Amino acid sequence: MAIKITDECINCGACEPECPNGAIYENGAEWRFSDKTEVSGSFTSKSGITSDADDAHPAVADDFYYIVTDKCTECVGFHDEPQCASVCPVDCCVPDPDHVESKEELLGKKASLHP
Repeated sequence: MAIKITDECINCGACEPECPNGAIYENGAEWRFSDKTEVSGSFTSKSGITSDADDAHPAVADDFYYIVTDKCTECVGFHDEPQCASVCPVDCCVPDPDHVESKEELLGKKASLHP
């Protein structure tokens, strides 16, 4: 499953640079599929969002850091564990039960973000 950041986030920013997919954004920041990925041109995500990879999407959260589910691979294919969770000082990077994915699905998502 994807990882989410709970409202216990203290906005320290420790998680953001650790994400190999650029799926973590500061509160209120717009996000793009092209951020820290190799995606370019028209892109369709697993959830069905289709846009140009460089198009800005509205922030998912305004009060604390957030993770874009369509970019989160739980670090599968990069690391043995989600790096955001391993560096979070308040343990607010947790599995998202609303977005459960198998290892194969996560590897497929990684392949689509880093062709």
